[in-house]
Amino acid sequence: MLSDSTPRVLSIQSHVVHGYVGNKSAVFPLQVLGFEVDSINTVQFSTHTAYKHIKGNVLKNEEMEELVQGLMLNEVDYYTHFLTGYSRSPESLKQIAGIIKKLREKNPDLIYVCDPVMGDNGKMYVPEDILPVYRDVVVPLADIITPNQFEAELITGMKVNDLNDALKVISALHDKGIKTVVLSSTELGDEKNMIGIASTQGSCYKIEIPRVDATYTGTGDLFAALFLAWAHRTNNDIKLTLEKTIATLQTIVKDTYDKAREKQPTGKIPPALIELRLIQNKAVIEDPLITMKAVQIA
Repeated sequence: MLSDSTPRVLSIQSHVVHGYVGNKSAVFPLQVLGFEVDSINTVQFSTHTAYKHIKGNVLKNEEMEELVQGLMLNEVDYYTHFLTGYSRSPESLKQIAGIIKKLREKNPDLIYVCDPVMGDNGKMYVPEDILPVYRDVVVPLADIITPNQFEAELITGMKVNDLNDALKVISALHDKGIKTVVLSSTELGDEKNMIGIASTQGSCYKIEIPRVDATYTGTGDLFAALFLAWAHRTNNDIKLTLEKTIATLQTIVKDTYDKAREKQPTGKIPPALIELRLIQNKAVIEDPLITMKAVQIA
């Protein structure tokens, strides 16, 4: 059985050959922060879907089952953490719920971090029949959940118009048995800043996240991976975890934006110029400089 002191993550997400989304966005930061990472790729595409041409294939459910079976037969299925992001179908999500239960037989203390990727800005980009599976089957198994505002609204069936609404949504998610609830981004800020909120065991913090004039892909996947890592490294100090996560994310996002603008000073930045600069910011991932402080809220 593999159980030395090194934390071990099984990450089930999408994969792209070029660029940074899904596992490509999550695995490197986790490794840099000291985690052994095993990854299963739910899809393998040439690039993410904001590009003009998408080529690649989707992992069939029986293929995923075979991979997990191989891990179990070889007794290398001991994990401290389990991370999931984009899932393409209700069936694959139900399969993931089954995998969590099996992994918890090997390690009852397994921490499941769920990024319920369903949409943003009021639009779903997965089939609608995924929602009830997240809401009723997968989310109640999670220890940490990192939805954006829209995804949190979908799961709870509640709207967020102000901070009080956001706290009600967070409370409803805690009621499903989730220890740590993080709204990775909300529209509660102003023109310059978005607001992120994290809540656990009676402590709740909000943080301002500067807006950047560009559309990124993979930032949610990066957020979930960083939050998992720092929650572990800070022994679940929610304030410090939120600050470290946002500090890392903002430095990478700003650096990516600045380099893109050097190549294209005006107009909409094309996807190829706005791929997250993870490798170039390895030192930042290891030791982010906190410039934005999280503030406690009731």
